[in-house]
Amino acid sequence: MKPPYPSSQKSSLRLLKSNLFLQNFTKCCKDSGVLMVIKCRKENSALKECLTAYYTDPAFYEECKMEYLKEREEFRRTGIPAKKRLQKLPTSM
Repeated sequence: MKPPYPSSQKSSLRLLKSNLFLQNFTKCCKDSGVLMVIKCRKENSALKECLTAYYTDPAFYEECKMEYLKEREEFRRTGIPAKKRLQKLPTSM
């Protein structure tokens, strides 16, 4: 199942339980170098299972949907994308 709101779900997933699996996978890849494809299969599978569980969870889907709709409403109101709104303006001296 493809996530309907990938950017918001990806950012939300960093804060959830999958973060531990992501850290394990990242560490394995850094330690394994070129052989990471072979050596990190177990960590990769665990990460995929965790992410799939969240992507198929209806409550998580609705949470991300509401976040996306809020961002879209703000963009339509202001015309400024969320990334640009969150950037700090440089101060002149």
